[in-house]
Amino acid sequence: MAPKAVIAATIRLIILALVGRYIFMLFNITIPAFRIAGGLLLLMIAFSMLYGTTPGTKSTEKEKQESVEKEMVGVIPLGIPMLAGPGAISTVMLYISHGDIWDAVIVFISVFATMALTYIFLANADRIFNRVGRVGSLAISRIMGLILATVAIQFLINGAHEIAMAWAQEIINLNLVLGICL
Repeated sequence: MAPKAVIAATIRLIILALVGRYIFMLFNITIPAFRIAGGLLLLMIAFSMLYGTTPGTKSTEKEKQESVEKEMVGVIPLGIPMLAGPGAISTVMLYISHGDIWDAVIVFISVFATMALTYIFLANADRIFNRVGRVGSLAISRIMGLILATVAIQFLINGAHEIAMAWAQEIINLNLVLGICL
């Protein structure tokens, strides 16, 4: 299951990183709006990690029934949406949207590195869980939830700041136009 999950998640993230800009243009989505939406999604996932609940990005009952076969479990729900869900997609699309080639290179390297580590952890999940135990696993999940919450809040702050700056620039431009007309 681990290789199929990692391959499915990697392909999904790379494709969305490559076509994300065009999706933005198609639906007239601004980067600040997507930053805020992505931040909210990440925050919801972070809260579920902090409180030890199952996040809403898990599969539906229908998906669970359809993925009874062991081979499909690696793709749905493990690869998509658990590994490459809304939070990961939002993060990849936001960082790639800067348009800088170096940002894109870093995003692609990060996706591949993250998925390689994920594969190692999934392939050794039983040994890792036996070593850290249930309490250790919950502690790690909560620490990662706190880090993810911090990233989410930063996305929200950056999105709100970009919107505020755009509005301020519009007001300045309007005042300049009105001043010239008067």
